[in-house]
Amino acid sequence: MRSIVIILSFLCFANIVTAQTQDSVKKDGEQSGEQIRQLDEKVKKLQKIKISGYIQGQFQWGEENASLKVGAANENPEKSFNRIGIRRGRIKFAYEGDIATGVFQLDLTEKGIGFKDVYFAVKDPWIKTFSLKAGIFDRPFGYEIGFSSSRRESPERSTLFQTLFPDERDLGLMLTIQAPKTSAWNFLKLEAGLFAGNGIKLETDNRKDFITHLSAEKKLGKVVTLSGGVSYYNGGVYQGSDNVYTMDGKSFVLDSMENKGKFAKREYFGLDARISIKSVIGTTQLRGEYIMGQQPAVAKSTKSPNASTLPTHDTYIRNFSGWYIMFVQDIWELPLSVVAKYDVYNPNRKISSNEIGLNGSSSADLAQSTLGLGLLWNATKDIRLQAYYEFNKNEKSQNVSDYEKDRKNDVFTLRLQYKF
Repeated sequence: MRSIVIILSFLCFANIVTAQTQDSVKKDGEQSGEQIRQLDEKVKKLQKIKISGYIQGQFQWGEENASLKVGAANENPEKSFNRIGIRRGRIKFAYEGDIATGVFQLDLTEKGIGFKDVYFAVKDPWIKTFSLKAGIFDRPFGYEIGFSSSRRESPERSTLFQTLFPDERDLGLMLTIQAPKTSAWNFLKLEAGLFAGNGIKLETDNRKDFITHLSAEKKLGKVVTLSGGVSYYNGGVYQGSDNVYTMDGKSFVLDSMENKGKFAKREYFGLDARISIKSVIGTTQLRGEYIMGQQPAVAKSTKSPNASTLPTHDTYIRNFSGWYIMFVQDIWELPLSVVAKYDVYNPNRKISSNEIGLNGSSSADLAQSTLGLGLLWNATKDIRLQAYYEFNKNEKSQNVSDYEKDRKNDVFTLRLQYKF
């Protein structure tokens, strides 16, 4: 009897221990499962954060009157000069949620640290056709503005865009309409928004500029891709004095009837087109843009507003035009491409040659053109070497000092880019 009691007691104790062990294992398993779920959620959140960027180390040589993009100005204006520097050091942080995206992009070079993009975008989750973007981002005008500097085949954007759209970006709110990829209307895209009109600097007035771009892209089989668009810009430039000059015939005429505090009309019309053809010799690309319109600026420059204070100078209103055409040819299946680009900017269509420098006009009214020839070597998917020579020409006038003949301002650029 005693043995039976001992055995039964042992079995009961073993059963209790086993039950407790099973409960402990179950609890540990539940805790491990919960930890795995929490870890999985954290990983998913981290996957929504994307970090990318690129660094462009650059050597430039220029003739005595050239303006280089790295380094300081020529210390000896009678001789050619060269500079090295970081043209762009971009790092971009993006967080992609279910329907919203937030983006910060910085530019770090030896000149300092500045921001390029700061915006958020919200997509419509229902029909997936509308999206709204707010902050600082590329202006929706034409093609070259929004084409990334890390992919562009020429070192810089055309003179036309550098003059009319300094920094490429602006502070604004933009609506984009594009049907989803499953729709037959996906090839069309409409962008339209209201912008401060002052680049990435502080907004300084109550006026907002309207910019819109309607574009289309269509593939013809597997070989040819056609795309193009039309753009429109309607804005204003604050007039910092009563004196506003407009063209009457070949002369600037003064209108001084209480113009201070009003806005001069800033209006652009643009066309852009592109074609890409794949063949046995490699991909061939041809693209171009044409812009014309009215530009309010100052006596000695036609650059658009890009300052953190209101202007106090007189206003000069000019009718301008400009265009570029670019040819890019990949060399068979080699990681090499040849590039040719020609761009023209005419800041004042009403006068030319020796008419410039008279009746209130100045060097700012002289047309200029650039022929660029280059070679690209895509060493890897991340590393690219670019060599590019620019033949810069300016319109000549016997009535403008230092512009009686073509200025010596050709530029050679050698750039090594690492993209990550």
